[in-house]
Amino acid sequence: MARGKAKEEGSWKKFIWNSEKKEFLGRTGGSWFKILLFYVIFYGCLAGIFIGTIQVMLLTINEFRPTYQDRVAPPGLTQVPQIQKTEISFYPSNPKSYEAYVLNIIRFLEKYKDAVQKDDMFFEDCGSVPSDFKERGPYEGGPGQRKVCRFKLEWLGNCSGINDETYGYKEGKPCVIIKLNRVLGFKPKPPKNESVENLAMTKYNPYILPVQCTGKRDEDKDKIGNVEYFGMGGYAGFPLQYYPYYGKLLQPNYLQPLLAVQFTNLTMDTEVRIECKAYGENIGYSEKDRFQGRFDVKIEVRS
Repeated sequence: MARGKAKEEGSWKKFIWNSEKKEFLGRTGGSWFKILLFYVIFYGCLAGIFIGTIQVMLLTINEFRPTYQDRVAPPGLTQVPQIQKTEISFYPSNPKSYEAYVLNIIRFLEKYKDAVQKDDMFFEDCGSVPSDFKERGPYEGGPGQRKVCRFKLEWLGNCSGINDETYGYKEGKPCVIIKLNRVLGFKPKPPKNESVENLAMTKYNPYILPVQCTGKRDEDKDKIGNVEYFGMGGYAGFPLQYYPYYGKLLQPNYLQPLLAVQFTNLTMDTEVRIECKAYGENIGYSEKDRFQGRFDVKIEVRS
């Protein structure tokens, strides 16, 4: 029994190191060298192929503009204040109930203050009435090479915060700031005059991408009350001279145009579901993405 155990131990030791054949784990030094050399060359070739494909791919990438944008969806429409579940509920008599909404708007509008837009090296006046696209050359060059249009807070009227620091919430007339999300190179195409006849638009302008807010459901249409719009030139939409957007490298100080909407007599103590929609020939909507070209928000003013 002891002799068989000793023999077994000897065979294992001999497998690890065979002093007669000079083998380690069943291979000679030359054999180990050949197999290691093979795997070094093999994995070296794989790494070279991988690095080469990455380098070729990088040659097709433009630092300032995506090479392919054919699958980019139309921009989304979003609102400020940005809240969870897109629900706004407050008591006009209780400042604490709407404090978070007001602070959210204040923080967002900080970059639109006149003091931030002073530098003529980066900002320029593009007029106070809507006009055509502002082309700023090719999508190439060093960072910060393209100027951006100034946007004045005073154009937001009652929702500018200049005369009312609570943005209407204290009076039960909440303001919502609307913006079109940035898409590099995107040029909005406003609808034709005849196609907006069904919209409750007081003025048509071919240089405005119009936006309208209405009751989402039939029962909401009678509860939404009066809706007031505040934008450049008094138009309910986004002026075209702020497009196209050239990206963060070329326009690090870009300010997208804003539209303020104020709901002045919502039905009290009732949750009103409101849908805001941008209208344009290249503005699309998707059931899978509820912010593509539109959004809806629930507002309840409590007594």
